[in-house]
Amino acid sequence: MTEPPATEPPAYDPPPPEPLPARRRPHLGPIPISPINVLVTLMLIGSAVFIGWVVLNRDVDQIRLLAAGFAVLGATLVVIAILSLAAMWRAASRSSVGRAFLLAIFGGLAGLGAIGCFTVTALSAMLWTT
Repeated sequence: MTEPPATEPPAYDPPPPEPLPARRRPHLGPIPISPINVLVTLMLIGSAVFIGWVVLNRDVDQIRLLAAGFAVLGATLVVIAILSLAAMWRAASRSSVGRAFLLAIFGGLAGLGAIGCFTVTALSAMLWTT
């Protein structure tokens, strides 16, 4: 009698990876170019340039202008911290632990910077009223 030929188990081929979804908006590297990103970038650069200009120019209203510049910079850093929180939540829900950790660090530093800017704003407000 002849035995039936031994059949090998079929080789397991993993399914092909799913293609990445098409990007709907233009990107600058991994960062999407959206109205909020453009606005935050303009506020960050604008307030930093304004603070630099106020520091270099002597004026009677220098303290008030510094307070205004640091208030805008603090508000910008608060927005960055909130956007980092939202991005961290998305990254954590996708099980991207490393990205979530880095976003937590970045958002925390932005929040600390905002606290510092608002402190300088409050101290400047106290100075100009005396």
